[in-house]
Amino acid sequence: MAYKILIVDDEKMLTELLSSHLQKCGYTTFVAENAGQALSMLNTYPDLILLDINMPEMDGLKLCKTIRSNVACPILFLTARITEQDKVNGLQAGGDDYITKPFSLLELTARIEAHLRRDARSKCTPKIVSSQGFIVNLAERRIFYGEQPLNLSNREFDIVEFLMSNANQIFDKERIYEAVWGFDAEGDSNVIKEHIRKIRNKLADAAGQEYIETVWGMGYRWKK
Repeated sequence: MAYKILIVDDEKMLTELLSSHLQKCGYTTFVAENAGQALSMLNTYPDLILLDINMPEMDGLKLCKTIRSNVACPILFLTARITEQDKVNGLQAGGDDYITKPFSLLELTARIEAHLRRDARSKCTPKIVSSQGFIVNLAERRIFYGEQPLNLSNREFDIVEFLMSNANQIFDKERIYEAVWGFDAEGDSNVIKEHIRKIRNKLADAAGQEYIETVWGMGYRWKK
């Protein structure tokens, strides 16, 4: 699906030029000549907004402040203002970039592509937990030591995630069982001991040392 770009500028010749160029680059474009039209077009859910600062009634800075709390996509200001303070004002208003007029279509396109790539990466960046060379990718449910993936069962993965996310805290086997199997699970918490043994072997094979410590009479903890 093509990325959607909202162009907000009161210069009709410029918006027509930008819209035509960006459509040739494979984007879907929407055009607004003022803040009111731009607000009514937010329901198109643009992936990026090109926003002029010098517009009648509500200028681009005020519009950006108005929509930023509800719009997460990149906002690139297009303006003839070139002082350092103008750039600071634009960024403080919630803009992500500042492109001064006149600009080349080649540079504008490159910046649009860069912001869209960065935005896509931020949206798909998986949540991770890391400790002492181990990286746990929670979204993909995978664990690595360096670049080496570890082959853990689902229960083993859940135990490692729980202990690593609460490093240096001690948990008895009943608490670990509740966290992984659930409060209402029917079973015996003594299975934790066997799972911990298997996990230790796999971690030792990968890294050559112990990471899960037994605190006698209390339980287990992931050592920082």
